[in-house]
Amino acid sequence: MERPFTNRQEAGRLLAARLCGYAGRRDVVVLALPRGGVPVAFEVARALRVALDVLPVCKLGVPWQAELAMGALSSNGAQYVDSAIVRETGVSEAQLQDALALARIELGRREARYRPIRDHDGRDERDECDGRAPLAVAGRVAIVVDDGMATGASLKAAALALASLGPARIVAALPVAPAGAPARLAGAVDECVCVRTPHAFHSVGENYLDFEQVSDETVRALLDAANDSAADAR
Repeated sequence: MERPFTNRQEAGRLLAARLCGYAGRRDVVVLALPRGGVPVAFEVARALRVALDVLPVCKLGVPWQAELAMGALSSNGAQYVDSAIVRETGVSEAQLQDALALARIELGRREARYRPIRDHDGRDERDECDGRAPLAVAGRVAIVVDDGMATGASLKAAALALASLGPARIVAALPVAPAGAPARLAGAVDECVCVRTPHAFHSVGENYLDFEQVSDETVRALLDAANDSAADAR
């Protein structure tokens, strides 16, 4: 068994090495799934010298087993529901709709939190309704990064969201996922790049020595740092 990643930063650097063919291309953007995917994606975007943005997606957890994803909802309204898990766990239609409603509220909060606008003095303004516009993905290669994959629900929702925006290619990029990850994502993404796909897979967290929760403040700081670097490059 390979040793766990030290942290998300190390995982991101190792993942970037697998994506070196996309380095320096102006038609490539890296999109992170908040919150855990952002530190990984920051390292990827920095190594590839491409722009970074977030693609907020909320997992729909089974009400009595929150870590088990029965689907996911993305910020542009696209959703993925795993009907097999819903059926097997006995989740009712009302419970599913309640989970979707809560996810929409959380997505609105994340959009307001992660997309600051700047006033004329250069200060950040965290407005509840406005913010920095998402990066354009039409006609570009969108590399979607998370810190790992278990069921693939969040990635499927992200891929659905992106497909409606007309990217040239969608690449799922992960430090770790189950051995069957490419098959699970088939039809949703054009390519799946994984550093590790262990056959004995129980959770994403077991593959990290440091798997502390990522705060909103850390997400904002990394996005600001990435945007500042992009501005300097221009």
